[in-house]
Amino acid sequence: MTLLPVRGLAIALPILVAAALLPLGVSGYILGLLTIAYYFAVFAMAWDLLFGFAGEVNFGPTFLIGLGAYGAGILNSRYELPIPWCLAAGTALAVVGGLALAVPALKVRGPYFGLITLVAVLLLQNMIVVFADVTGGEIGLTVPDVITIDTNTNYWLALGFMAVSGVILTVISRSPAGLILQAAGQDPVVAGALGFNVAKHKIAAFAVSAAFSGLAGGLVVFYMGTASVGTLIDTAVGVQVIIAAVLGGRRTIVGGALGAVFLIAAGELLRPLGALSTFVVSAVALVVILFVPTGLLGLASLRRAQ
Repeated sequence: MTLLPVRGLAIALPILVAAALLPLGVSGYILGLLTIAYYFAVFAMAWDLLFGFAGEVNFGPTFLIGLGAYGAGILNSRYELPIPWCLAAGTALAVVGGLALAVPALKVRGPYFGLITLVAVLLLQNMIVVFADVTGGEIGLTVPDVITIDTNTNYWLALGFMAVSGVILTVISRSPAGLILQAAGQDPVVAGALGFNVAKHKIAAFAVSAAFSGLAGGLVVFYMGTASVGTLIDTAVGVQVIIAAVLGGRRTIVGGALGAVFLIAAGELLRPLGALSTFVVSAVALVVILFVPTGLLGLASLRRAQ
């Protein structure tokens, strides 16, 4: 079994090389937008592992993102710990919090798992407001340290992180464990009858998704220098993550990256339309999701085949 198809690498590598060369010819403003888009792409790819393969609809991806972001940010803000330590602690907190949520939530079926994850987001938002003296509350949390103030370095770091995350998540999804996870997502009864531990694989998928979401959330904090409910934990942000993953192509991993970059780029290009820009982007996303179930990545593959 080929974990990373040669054809996929042949397509991805030139794109990554071209993306890496962008700082040589575009403005810092565009690089800043793409930097956020690349972190957003990791959110979407991590979500796709849980939904696309495990079949569990996580309506609260920002719960995991928020745990990693605020966990890392608070340690740096209050205790001035080095950034790597803060990122490690934030990632660990996201995994622990994710497992604490997933273990009981996976015992329910149907839409209840998604509702539980959504409620978790609302609880986290309330906790941030209640403990405002630690979290910064509605105003937001400011960290004293940032990774770097150099635009190009921030861009390359985000690009590299997205690329590495995409490779790791793709390898996991195409590994024997990933195939078992996919079978469990499609029909858990049959998968269990074949002797596979469905619950164990889904919990492992949640832990992996939490790790990447939490780490990406922490990196965003140390890129922007601040964390707030509106930018990281708001339910609207979670909806954008879900749309990006489905728009790019469910059960593809890298499709989530494509969808994330498309959403942010389209939103910026249509900014002159004002409030109408959100409507146009949402309408395009809806059309693609309804009429091209395989998403943008599947549409691109179809055009190449023709």
